[in-house]
Amino acid sequence: MPFFRKIICSLLLVLCATSGHAADPARIDALIGDAIGRNLIAGGVVLVGSRDRILFEKAYGRTSPLPDAPPMAVDTIFDIASLTKVAATTPSILKLAEEGRISLIDPVVKWFPEMAGHGKDSILVLHLLTHTSGLDDVQLYGESPIRSAIEGAATQKLKGEVGSRFRYADLNFILLAELVRRATGAPLDVYTLASFYRPLGMTDTCFNPKREGRFCATLIEGRILMGEVQDPLCRQLGGVAGHAGLFSTARDLGRLCRMMLGGGTLDGRRVLAGRTVDQMTAPYFSRGGGVVRGLGWDISSPFSSPRGNGFSRISFGHTGYSGTSIWIDPASDTFVILLTARLDYKNTHEFSKLRGDLSTVASQLFGVPPELGEMARFNDE
Repeated sequence: MPFFRKIICSLLLVLCATSGHAADPARIDALIGDAIGRNLIAGGVVLVGSRDRILFEKAYGRTSPLPDAPPMAVDTIFDIASLTKVAATTPSILKLAEEGRISLIDPVVKWFPEMAGHGKDSILVLHLLTHTSGLDDVQLYGESPIRSAIEGAATQKLKGEVGSRFRYADLNFILLAELVRRATGAPLDVYTLASFYRPLGMTDTCFNPKREGRFCATLIEGRILMGEVQDPLCRQLGGVAGHAGLFSTARDLGRLCRMMLGGGTLDGRRVLAGRTVDQMTAPYFSRGGGVVRGLGWDISSPFSSPRGNGFSRISFGHTGYSGTSIWIDPASDTFVILLTARLDYKNTHEFSKLRGDLSTVASQLFGVPPELGEMARFNDE
């Protein structure tokens, strides 16, 4: 359909040329500057990109609330918190499924026989990935925190019928990381380094980084942490967990996003099959349209503020408690990464608004309009 492709390309050129928002990244500066001025964050890094390149990259403010804190840099390393779920655990599980080493419809008790006989036989790996297992978070204790997590999963009463309700719980991904270890013999940090971070050139991405380095601070109970994971459950698990614990930079995460937009390939290196990426980001759970989840990835839910008002209905992403977020839109071939030195953990509404406003502006500045992006995708099929 070369004729229709020419029409679409012409429309895109006209639209980009006539957009009143074009080439005005000062709007991003204003958003982040306002957040710093209101003490929502001490600083941050914004990166916007497409499948082929970085479109915008800038550091703002400082790495901590201390007056003598170093300025933020584009290569500052962040504790990315729950982005661990989609930057480490989800791709690991999907790669193992792709290779036939596990199945997404495996009963969880196949991999955790300790949970058998406790009414958890209907929970599948798929339910852990979509937070529809009915499991709730538990306290960890003792010399083997992972054993206490499994015991807590086995003995608790399920919060509703399995597969019927979205209930976000870190325990789901704590179990998934242990599943990776049981299926491969390698802990999550070792497996992800070999399978993803080295092949993708994500040189600053790891668990338990060396403490000296160019870190952004996180806050916990009045303490400033630099290079130490903020999440208390992850600390109990030794710094390597499926729900939190990963450290990374905006540029490294940009390479992950480019791989996702590239259907599992980046710079000629394939780490996932295209069908696996499609499977990961397809809507697997939808409760009347109110909550739509992919495998690990969020599509539309109470956590979807980084979607903003400009990205398409097939876009997906995730957030992290430390002040991080990713949102990826295949229709417009755009992704937005926000990593911050978060100061205000109570004003969640304003922080969600910052994430959404950033994506809205980024989609206006750099994104192909979603309607035309979807037309182009249809034309290619």
